[in-house]
Amino acid sequence: MPELHFTKGHGTGNDFVLFADPDGAVNLTPEQIRLLCDRHFGIGADGIIRAVRSKNLPDGAAALAEDDAAEWFMDYSNSDGSVSEMCGNGIRVFAQFLLENGLAELGTGDTLPIGTRGGVRDLQRNANGFQVDMGRWSLAGGEPLVRARNLKVARPGLGIDVGNPHVVVALSSDDELDSADLGVIPILEPEPKAGANVEFVVPRDPLVKDGVGAIRMRIHERGSGETLSCGTGAVAAALATRYWAGEAAPNHWRVDVPGGSLGVRMWPAEDGEHVSLSGPAELVFDGVVSY
Repeated sequence: MPELHFTKGHGTGNDFVLFADPDGAVNLTPEQIRLLCDRHFGIGADGIIRAVRSKNLPDGAAALAEDDAAEWFMDYSNSDGSVSEMCGNGIRVFAQFLLENGLAELGTGDTLPIGTRGGVRDLQRNANGFQVDMGRWSLAGGEPLVRARNLKVARPGLGIDVGNPHVVVALSSDDELDSADLGVIPILEPEPKAGANVEFVVPRDPLVKDGVGAIRMRIHERGSGETLSCGTGAVAAALATRYWAGEAAPNHWRVDVPGGSLGVRMWPAEDGEHVSLSGPAELVFDGVVSY
């Protein structure tokens, strides 16, 4: 059986199996991905990240057309074997993986562009680890009703696209948030054709302190189930909360997730408002597994 040299890493508890495949020679099947991500019979992870040079992957052509400096492509698959457009925690861990393996360099103040199926994303180092420009966002997906186990009534959600689809639901208290059983897939009415990540949020008290908003979030990730953290979900949750709070709401947010805290910032750009995500990235161990 062939062997896969891998690294296990995480960003605020959102964990990944990463491996380098510069030439695009290793094509794991969905079944192999599911087994590697299995927490009982495999390595265990929320997803698999393959580091492949953009020129050696069909999906990398669009990344190079957008930015010819995007040498590396983050080929990300969820734990169920499905392909995802983007992962906000994963891309920080991916950057750390590239740097520690000598596949890329990133000096202070420099930018590292990385190709994803959601477009090219630019990363910089910061005090918390990395900050990634998530690009433009949009209100997309309408306002579906969301039903979750242990929540007594359906709640309206807000559809937001940050390179992948999200539906954000506001809850009234920490007790409601804690009681939701996110081991069961929430039901969306109407159901998006491609599915969606679903975030449940409550405001911190106070909501805003020293110009920074604060919320608490749990998430059910499409293709992975409930995870300790979700970077794009944190971005969508902050954007939705600011939208609900109105024009006086801040553009800086702290999003507390079960695995830690993430920072979200919004700012105007020539092509529309951009949003960034910042947080840590840790590589935990290396190993070899047959597949």
